Amino acid sequence: MLLNKNNINKFFYVFLTAHLFLWTLIPSLTNNNLPLDTIEALAWGSNLEWGFNKHPPMSAFFPEVFFQIFGSQDWIYYLLSQIFVVISFYYVFKFSKEFFNSNSLGIISVLLIEAIYFYNFTTPEFNVNVCQLPFWSLTVYFSWKIYTSKEIKFSDCFLVGLFAAFGFLSKYLFVYLLASIDLLFIYLIFIKKDRKFDFKYLITLEVFLIILVPHLIWLNHNEFITITYGLARTGLEQSGLIDHIKFPLIFLIKQIGLLIPFLILVWLLVKKIKFRIDFKDKKLLFLLAINILPIILMFLTSAVTGFKIRTMWMTPFYLFFGTLFIYLFQAQITIKKLKPFMIGFIFFFFLSPALYAYVSISKEDKRTDYPGKEIAIKTQYAWDQQFNSKINVVYGNEWNAGNLSYHLKSRPVWEGFVEKEKLDQLKDYMCLDNVCVGSK
Repeated sequence: MLLNKNNINKFFYVFLTAHLFLWTLIPSLTNNNLPLDTIEALAWGSNLEWGFNKHPPMSAFFPEVFFQIFGSQDWIYYLLSQIFVVISFYYVFKFSKEFFNSNSLGIISVLLIEAIYFYNFTTPEFNVNVCQLPFWSLTVYFSWKIYTSKEIKFSDCFLVGLFAAFGFLSKYLFVYLLASIDLLFIYLIFIKKDRKFDFKYLITLEVFLIILVPHLIWLNHNEFITITYGLARTGLEQSGLIDHIKFPLIFLIKQIGLLIPFLILVWLLVKKIKFRIDFKDKKLLFLLAINILPIILMFLTSAVTGFKIRTMWMTPFYLFFGTLFIYLFQAQITIKKLKPFMIGFIFFFFLSPALYAYVSISKEDKRTDYPGKEIAIKTQYAWDQQFNSKINVVYGNEWNAGNLSYHLKSRPVWEGFVEKEKLDQLKDYMCLDNVCVGSK
């Protein structure tokens, strides 16, 4: 049997390595160009600020660091995505094995979520959703340490504030996790009075706000453009009465559909679907707070406002679903059920990259078929025929201009959309369709 006391840790690290290798290799071999969101992040990274027209800055920072080290090698950015995924897996494992006091149950908690669409098929595209993953798992892990500690440590509070800020600076929807954890502590301290308020809790808030200050200043100077964009994506302005019912129901149906492989693995693992919920169980209460409450809050937001919840927004929400379901069905797990579970796990583990490869090869007119490198070569040739200067700036949308910024050897800085005032300040410039390159 694969899982036993002697080789459990070795198997876990083999699993992480296999995931990292497989999901770096497959997109590297089957895609001709980086996906949209990765190109977008690289475009922003060429001109790092404390925010951009769509999102806060964190998702641009890491690709830019990698670019400065490795340059325009596509596989590096697929690797970057998977590093973020396996870090989140590691802390799910670390949390779960401490939660259960069992390495075996800890690793099963991670193997279960490998079957969730968000942690395999979508991960090659480094974006704000992937960027959240390690910060989500780290925030949960150190919140759990505070939750279970008899004496609150300064370091744990500091780290929760730090990782919470990094998560929020990845994507604002991180606030759903923070709100859920806060509500749990408010309930225990002020309503149930099960624990005393500790002023060290304020360290978390202080660290969180201090790190956010530069971004908040940037937001104020840029007319809160990221928030405007986010609200526009919800379709809130066009929402009608029926949308308050339609969109929440669509949201639930889609989430259940995406969880089917995960639920199959759960079914393969347990003898019978039987569990009991005891709200006095503090461990269960924490799991419900980090898993179910954020989803409920998201559902209620859609129901109250009538806005559309986009599927990918839920990417980090299920990281600890494996831990929750193992805890609920712990009494139903037997040694005999591990073999069919592992067969199911291996099936889904290889099915997802196979499907990804098939879609990537067979589907036409994908973003990843875009001839970004060829266009960059032609642009550079046309530029060299007219000018002796170096291309150091590019204007246009993040996709077309971002591809030029990424593929041109001079790595021009993306400075937003084409505007006459910007072009007038350049020494040389050339425009092709809706993209302009220039030299300052």
